[in-house]
Amino acid sequence: MFRAYAALVTLGLIWGTNFIYMKWATALISPMQVVFIRVLFGFLPLALMAWKAKVISRAQLEHLPHFIIMSLLATTLYYYCFVAGTALLPTSVAGMLSGSIPLFTFFATLLFLREERPTGQMAMGVALGFVGIALSARPWDGTSGTSLQGTLWMLGGTLSIGCSFVYARKFLSPLNLPPLALATWQCGLAVLTLLLVTDFSGIGNVTTSLHATFGAIIGLGMVGTGGTFLIYYFIIAKLGPVKASGATYIAPVVAVIIGACVGEEVTVWELVPLAMIFGGVVLIQTGKRRPVPPSPDGPLTAVQPARIST
Repeated sequence: MFRAYAALVTLGLIWGTNFIYMKWATALISPMQVVFIRVLFGFLPLALMAWKAKVISRAQLEHLPHFIIMSLLATTLYYYCFVAGTALLPTSVAGMLSGSIPLFTFFATLLFLREERPTGQMAMGVALGFVGIALSARPWDGTSGTSLQGTLWMLGGTLSIGCSFVYARKFLSPLNLPPLALATWQCGLAVLTLLLVTDFSGIGNVTTSLHATFGAIIGLGMVGTGGTFLIYYFIIAKLGPVKASGATYIAPVVAVIIGACVGEEVTVWELVPLAMIFGGVVLIQTGKRRPVPPSPDGPLTAVQPARIST
């Protein structure tokens, strides 16, 4: 269990650094181009490791529909919304808004995962964290410089990735496939999707800035995508979707610190929400799931994905 929580903290730290890399890259190229670079350079090391480990097999094509849905929810849509939102917002605000992911994960869990019923304490943690996110964004305050469009993009991304936590738990975790195989399929399918929808005109402009180039390729791609996919599937299986999504409460803290380091103003409007987010983390991570009472027909068994013919 210690390894699972260590992985959760690591994931939160990596996610928190991603916002400054997005900011640098979108100053030179379009959000879709940033997403393509990120996914491509995240996929390449994954594919190499998967090939060496021999974890990809033809039999896995049976689950291709699940892989496609996950590639959209947790890669293509999620990344595009976050990059588009970060381009319009301060790094610290974008990072804070990313912390609303557990809210959507919480409600999706209530609807679709009966065996993962959250407790009242966990619900309080989600509510407290979400209030902190709202206070950090302040979309009602037009003088704050916060873009409503950017806020909506960020919330769209949190909805997408929040639903993906639950989808992965319900349909992919029971398959007991190697995390490396799942990450490779998901990222590879996203590359194919992005090849079809990306306008590559001017994408070479990212090379005019060394920190934007390395931030996009290494920070967002190899580490922020390839590395985090492996951690992502590991903690989903070990901790469940609600607790695993708690990593997104660490990312805002990191984003605010980085924002302050690059010259963004950090005021009480950032510090108070940070305290609320930390409180939400504690409540979610210490909340014990309630056992689900057995049905009249017998004990409740884990949800299994439907078999899909090739």
